[in-house]
Amino acid sequence: MPLEAVAAGAAGAAALTLVHETVRRVRDDAPRMDVLGERAIAGGLRAAGVEPPAEPNLHTAALAGDLVLNTAYYALVGIGGAEGAVTRGALLGLAAGVGAVYLPGPLGLGTAPSRRTPRTAAMTVAWYTLGGLAAGAVYRGLCACRAG
Repeated sequence: MPLEAVAAGAAGAAALTLVHETVRRVRDDAPRMDVLGERAIAGGLRAAGVEPPAEPNLHTAALAGDLVLNTAYYALVGIGGAEGAVTRGALLGLAAGVGAVYLPGPLGLGTAPSRRTPRTAAMTVAWYTLGGLAAGAVYRGLCACRAG
């Protein structure tokens, strides 16, 4: 995977995490993807017979995991080159947002963190889409700089 795609993925992941972490501090109905990450890590560790870390270390691990996994996911904007990267980013973000709303329940992580209210669900989809758009725009810009 080209370095530009990884950098773009990191930009998308950073944008997503920044908006999540900022808005969750000021809105009661904000998505709490950090809570889903904490539940996933704690459940996985318990299943492996390991006691999960206490707060705030569990929260830090969830944020780090989100950044790494979202970077890898958003780096997919690089498939197909710079042309269409913003559209691919938007579609990747939209798919991730819809998944973040509808998959946690069946995965046993609960539904409230991403769809407590209709507004929570809408913010979840919008923020993942924002991350994808950021990744696509950064990828396109990096490729344009390299070509120029």
